[in-house]
Amino acid sequence: MPLLILIRMLAVMLDLSSMARYIGPMNLAAPHFRDDEAARTYFEAIRWPDGRVCPHCGSIGSEYVTKRAGRYRCGAKECRKDFSTTTGTAMESSKVGLSKWLWTFYMMASSKKGISSQQVHRSLGVSKDAAWFMCHRVREAMKAGGLVAPLGGPGKVVEVDETYHGKISEASGQYSKRKRGSTTKRGGSRRIGDKRAIVTLVERGGKSRSFHVAVADLPTVQKIVRENIAKESRLHTDGSGLYTAVGREYAEHAFVDHSKEEYVRYEPTGPVHNNSAESYFSVFKRGMRGVYQHCKEAHLHRYLVEFDFRHNTRTRLGVDDKQRADLALAGAEGKRLTYRRTNEGGHVAR
Repeated sequence: MPLLILIRMLAVMLDLSSMARYIGPMNLAAPHFRDDEAARTYFEAIRWPDGRVCPHCGSIGSEYVTKRAGRYRCGAKECRKDFSTTTGTAMESSKVGLSKWLWTFYMMASSKKGISSQQVHRSLGVSKDAAWFMCHRVREAMKAGGLVAPLGGPGKVVEVDETYHGKISEASGQYSKRKRGSTTKRGGSRRIGDKRAIVTLVERGGKSRSFHVAVADLPTVQKIVRENIAKESRLHTDGSGLYTAVGREYAEHAFVDHSKEEYVRYEPTGPVHNNSAESYFSVFKRGMRGVYQHCKEAHLHRYLVEFDFRHNTRTRLGVDDKQRADLALAGAEGKRLTYRRTNEGGHVAR
């Protein structure tokens, strides 16, 4: 009997060690999560791996240290301006300690369904408003910058699907229910027109790209597909008429008919389905309902950026939690977000 227990214990230990390889390192006791000076050193190594760069003039290695820790002065004659570790980043002008910022970056990057600003508020001891603003600035850092290459390519499958999440507010201006052609059935049940529309493209085994749109109609969906998917790709969708015409422009357009309870079909070229997109929506909606619970429509595109970022840097693609957090920190460069801009609406998650 003791031998059997020992064997079981060893099996559990081996299983946990194999899980650790997939989960990646998670050490919230690291110095840069507790000490601002250690956090500054850690962030500088990510931001300036080849030496400090003046965010004002771009000169490299010409700075000198001032009397204030983490504060530098550019040595270039034409500049001579002061800058800090966070100048020109999403954390600029923040009074919150850098170690708390790094903790927030790590938790938002490593939590599959996100972490609420209320949890950040309770864990770090910052105000609710500060925690809310910090989380939105981290999402800004997660946003893809510059020109984004089309998804797919020769032989690759890109799935496209649309979903609807959250009730449209009557106070949503030009995107009100009335202008979206929404009606309400007798008994109070909502039609699709009463909900916020989301279009997501998922490269099978690769990255996703999501868009919050005012209306998921034919012109809108076709424009998104044409601008974001390479023409050599194989397009997989459901049986919606939104994709019939635009599908002819691609190497292949195959679809499954959900109205006939068809969710996957096996063909010589491979399985036909849009389950990858459905899986993305599943994680997104569980996070929005279970973690965030409430989201104004004006901010929905920011949450889509967050879920896209984690999907595009997931473990299956060889990225662990630490690497994912470091990628988000590297993305903070040039992502200045003021409180006023945070409250501006938007309907595209790019």
